[in-house]
Amino acid sequence: QLQLAESGGGLVQPGGSLRLSCAVSGIPDFTMGYYAIGWFRQAPGKERVLVSCTGSSGGNTNYADSVKGRFTISRDNGKNTVQLRMNNLKVDDTAVYYCAAARSYYYCSGSHPYEYWGQGTQVTVSS
Repeated sequence: QLQLAESGGGLVQPGGSLRLSCAVSGIPDFTMGYYAIGWFRQAPGKERVLVSCTGSSGGNTNYADSVKGRFTISRDNGKNTVQLRMNNLKVDDTAVYYCAAARSYYYCSGSHPYEYWGQGTQVTVSS
């Protein structure tokens, strides 16, 4: 069983930046590199959607069209963390952001299952 914990959310003005972090822990001797890690978001009244993901074993990175050029995902397998750097934030980016893990998906996407989920962190973009 993996545990994922998000941090870094908050209130920011349009055009501002935030950096979200996901700390992964749990199974003794687990190797985060074997897992695809995704960042998802859910806005009020909307479905949860993929924002970005990074594949297992040095696989791909993937971004939703709405965040390309503004968000950057990065992972540190030695520290068991994945970060999402969010620049030029827009009001439409307001949502609860979740990180999730899926074992052995070299090509990550939003269409395969993710077995483990964090509790989420709120991001609010407002003037």
